[in-house]
Amino acid sequence: MDPWHKKDGFSQKNRAIGEDWPRSAHTMVGVARLHNLADLAQEAIKQNIPGDFIETGVWRGGCCILMSGILAAYGDTTRKVFVADSFEGLPTPKPKRYIWDKDDPLHKYSQLAVSMEEVKANFAKYDLLSSNVEFIKGFFDKTLPTLSSNSFSLLRLDGDMYESTIVALENLYPKLSPGGFIIVDDYGAVEGCRKATDDYRRENNIGATLNVVDWTGVWWQKPA
Repeated sequence: MDPWHKKDGFSQKNRAIGEDWPRSAHTMVGVARLHNLADLAQEAIKQNIPGDFIETGVWRGGCCILMSGILAAYGDTTRKVFVADSFEGLPTPKPKRYIWDKDDPLHKYSQLAVSMEEVKANFAKYDLLSSNVEFIKGFFDKTLPTLSSNSFSLLRLDGDMYESTIVALENLYPKLSPGGFIIVDDYGAVEGCRKATDDYRRENNIGATLNVVDWTGVWWQKPA
């Protein structure tokens, strides 16, 4: 079944927990995960944790818009928000390298391919399209290794697949400042994402508490 139609009509419950694919909203993320993102972004500012904000896998840009709005509300012009996406949908699985992505169908869904121009237009609707927002276009294995930012205080990973998650972790977590926060959106929803997160944490001896946001989202704080 096409997941675009997996829910009949609008459900406040499904929207609250981000368990639908909304036709017009700027994010699929439910209310709980939006509150979590807002809380951690504000904590990064209040605790003076150095570094920029980034989301990998942005769809229509809603979460990055929220991060930008929070920075604007605090008058913080020192940080950037990196908006990283292929803007062409998800990559075709590479099962010989990432076995957990075998048979993953997400690359087939055209609804997940939102152009950079559309995302920029969504930022503009909130008057948040500024020089502090940097768009990173391309698949993560090509773009993230050469990212210009030296450090981050907040990472939000929403790439769904094993590949997208592990590539983001390998390239961005070492740049996460001590005390910084990392959110993994698809941990409970996609087995490949959960496996990549668990593999990376185990292989890098990360024992920080994995906090549950809702049925799929998790986050932890990098030890100071």
